Amino acid sequence: MKKGSKEYSRDKRSPTPKSESVSKVMSANKAKHSTPELLLRKRLWAMGLRGYRTNYKALPGKPDIAFLKKKTAIFVNGCFWHRCPICNYSLPKTNTAFWEEKFGKNVSRDEKKTLQLQQAGWKVLTIWECELKKDVYNVATGILELLKPTE
Repeated sequence: MKKGSKEYSRDKRSPTPKSESVSKVMSANKAKHSTPELLLRKRLWAMGLRGYRTNYKALPGKPDIAFLKKKTAIFVNGCFWHRCPICNYSLPKTNTAFWEEKFGKNVSRDEKKTLQLQQAGWKVLTIWECELKKDVYNVATGILELLKPTE
């Protein structure tokens, strides 16, 4: 094993997959600072947009990006895990009941945190991974427009 690398270990919160390689791939998914998040943040930074907080714990759902002064929360959702309505992924073919329940809880939690923020007077944006892959510049431009001061 390389110096500084971690040995792979299953966390046992999900059913045992049919192969160790599937388990490794699924375990490698990050909860924060994911590739789509970093892509959007780098684009926003390049466009001169500063002053946001990442994974701000004081807000429901710990938004991936939060503009506190503008009361705007942004969630960057992975299409598979959060059940993107654009991509419309099918359920995995093994352990289907587990995944159906897992995805249902994810979607329900997403809706709940969005509602909590909106009730507290926040604007909430959900950006899908596929939207960023398609045109991160356009997504970032839309965020800039949303955050512009109103006259």
